[in-house]
Amino acid sequence: MTPENVMDLAHRMLLVTTLIAAPLLLIALIAGLIIGMFQAATQINESTLSFIPKLLLLVLTLFVAGPWILRVLSDFTHDLYTSIPTMIG
Repeated sequence: MTPENVMDLAHRMLLVTTLIAAPLLLIALIAGLIIGMFQAATQINESTLSFIPKLLLLVLTLFVAGPWILRVLSDFTHDLYTSIPTMIG
């Protein structure tokens, strides 16, 4: 296994990780910004007001994006396993 193969595999791994995490992180960021603006406008400083809606939105996003995330992970794992013989020798 050459250093180029290792770097290519690490690059693909980081790309898959970014693709999987992006939907959930973006939804949490957008929800946090909207809830923070609402709290600043109404001067309500309740911690559960920000936690519960973000949690519900993340669960909803996971249900919506779950099949796509599973497909990305399955494709990466399949490609990784099929490339093992070429990496070894």
